[in-house]
Amino acid sequence: MSVYEVEIGGLRGGSADLRQYRGKAVLVVNVASKCGLTPQYAGLERLQERYAERGFTVLGVPCNQFMGQEPGTPEEIAEFCSTTYGVTFPLTEKVEVNGEGRHPLYRDLVGFADAEGYTGDIRWNFEKFLLAPDGTVVARFAPQTEPESEEITAAIEANLPG
Repeated sequence: MSVYEVEIGGLRGGSADLRQYRGKAVLVVNVASKCGLTPQYAGLERLQERYAERGFTVLGVPCNQFMGQEPGTPEEIAEFCSTTYGVTFPLTEKVEVNGEGRHPLYRDLVGFADAEGYTGDIRWNFEKFLLAPDGTVVARFAPQTEPESEEITAAIEANLPG
């Protein structure tokens, strides 16, 4: 099943409709508002601003599985992201990324290895997966990898459409 066929809700209700990202490079990131890595929202937003017109988007996926660091309601999450970090990239509904309740979006993602060969469960908030325009996973980055690192920006640039 293609990532574009996965059903996932938008943060403010309705469908996030992943089909709209077909033909774009997408950085899927499980996010949280009360984490030591939360300042990465700023770098993610700068990536969005830098590459959006070239066929790229960040897709934030709120998750509360890591020490309860995303406890907010959809409204609270949206407000926090907007007012604190000026987030303009899309956010999905809050989901589980590990365990029996793992959302289908993450079922395939976790099988992809990062540069060190790690596969399996999401390790922490802000683990990142880069999808090529055809929806295939082309890179996985550890939570501590800064969004604007050379490793991530090079991978994005190599996978921009056209």
